[in-house]
Amino acid sequence: MKTWIILLFASLLSACASQPNQKLSNLQLHDQGFGPAPTSINAEDVMAVSNEMHTYIKNEIATQLRGKSPQKALFEALSTKGQIKLEYDAEMTRNAAQAFNARSGNCLSLVLMTAALAKELGMSVQFQNVMMNESWSRNNDIYFAVGHVNIVLGNKSVFRNSAQEYSQSMVIDFLPPKDLRGQRAELIAEATVIAMYFNNRAAESLAQHQVNDAYWFARAALMSDPDFIAAYNTLGVVYHQHGDLALSETVFKQILSKEKENTMALSNLIEVLRKVDRQSEAQVYADRLANLQPNAPFHYFNRGMAAMDRGEYAEAKALFKREIKRDPNYDEFHLWLALAHLKLGETKDAIEELTLAQTNSTTRKARNLYAGKLERIKATYH
Repeated sequence: MKTWIILLFASLLSACASQPNQKLSNLQLHDQGFGPAPTSINAEDVMAVSNEMHTYIKNEIATQLRGKSPQKALFEALSTKGQIKLEYDAEMTRNAAQAFNARSGNCLSLVLMTAALAKELGMSVQFQNVMMNESWSRNNDIYFAVGHVNIVLGNKSVFRNSAQEYSQSMVIDFLPPKDLRGQRAELIAEATVIAMYFNNRAAESLAQHQVNDAYWFARAALMSDPDFIAAYNTLGVVYHQHGDLALSETVFKQILSKEKENTMALSNLIEVLRKVDRQSEAQVYADRLANLQPNAPFHYFNRGMAAMDRGEYAEAKALFKREIKRDPNYDEFHLWLALAHLKLGETKDAIEELTLAQTNSTTRKARNLYAGKLERIKATYH
């Protein structure tokens, strides 16, 4: 079974979920079917400024405002190793205070942290959804669409008239400029960004089999932005995992009533219908999905894994390369291509692919894992 979810954490980030322009009616909430929320879930906490952040602004950034704009002072704090020392880590989506405390986070976490600091410095903040090539990730049987957001910093009137620079806006992004060149961006509301945060937390909870937690996070996402269709899809997945198949079916069909070509809702609905043994109806939707998406994400990768199981390593290598051609930035593809090379005795190529896996990894844990594998292979390679 494959489950499809929008998850807006960043690897080398790609296409963010398109922002829906229609609101789904009759929101299918089922609070009575779940236990209490695990913790207090409040939208106000997502970009709240901690005492540590207040202290940092007062002692480190505010002192620089006489000679430069707030945008530049904050940018330098974010980009200078001697100051905040940010590290990219997509293990989980942190809120602003958590990202600051850990000095790490995925792109959404770092955007939330930057927004909180910027607002405290009196800047206006706008968020952008960056439209990039489609990219996917997975955790167990859950597949995630990977997206990217960045932030535009301006100034409120209190800073204007001091210098021309103070009224200029600045885009801060946590991807290398080469990955953003030529990409289109669209403004999104702060409520949508908060919904993205809660949707991420719901998706991450599902990946950890914490279905009750996932429900309350998905609910919070929809309370923040009732137009955020990605969160409806997540809610449908929560119901599916919880065994509420009728509710799950209703949610996915609601999505498809507004977005007929939503491939994630189609994929998830097909699984629900098959589970309740409505095979002919499931096939109707499967045919529609096949027309929209002849080769689903991970199609060649999964075939490559099957070839590895059969011991057909040359075939697996070719299939992994086809998947990498579609998405060159996903570390697991490079890892398995490296393993295929090793099985074929192509150690030099394996080292190159493992290096790419390490470069494209999105968590500290994965980077350390690849580093260890590289060290062991290099020790035996002459």
